[in-house]
Amino acid sequence: MSTAAHQVFWILRIGFAVAPILAGIDKFFNWSVQWPNYLAGWINDIMPGTGQEFMYVIGGVEILAGLAVLFAPRVGALFVAAWLAAITVNLLTANPPEFYDIALRDFGLMLGALALWRLALAVAPARRDRTLPSRPW
Repeated sequence: MSTAAHQVFWILRIGFAVAPILAGIDKFFNWSVQWPNYLAGWINDIMPGTGQEFMYVIGGVEILAGLAVLFAPRVGALFVAAWLAAITVNLLTANPPEFYDIALRDFGLMLGALALWRLALAVAPARRDRTLPSRPW
């Protein structure tokens, strides 16, 4: 595994740990946006409680996803990718075409999470074989 790939692994790992944790925390406070406004009507109809109450659950899941990437990137990256796929479907079906731009962004983020997963699969054997650079920087 090259130094560049090792650096990319750490950049993605840090990004996909921090971003979901911060977004998850924001679901509890709605500092950046009113999150229930992004919830597709059909999802709101099948979930118990209000949209904001569901956002509390989503916030908890996002915090867990970020922690999973931080401590177990091979599992966490797939978790984040699946979560971003679900968010993309939600955005594509929430008041079409109002959120298509955000859905496209989250689809791109999903591809980044899949790239992190692939790199994470390469890190473990490289550590074991001692071919991984001692420091990514």
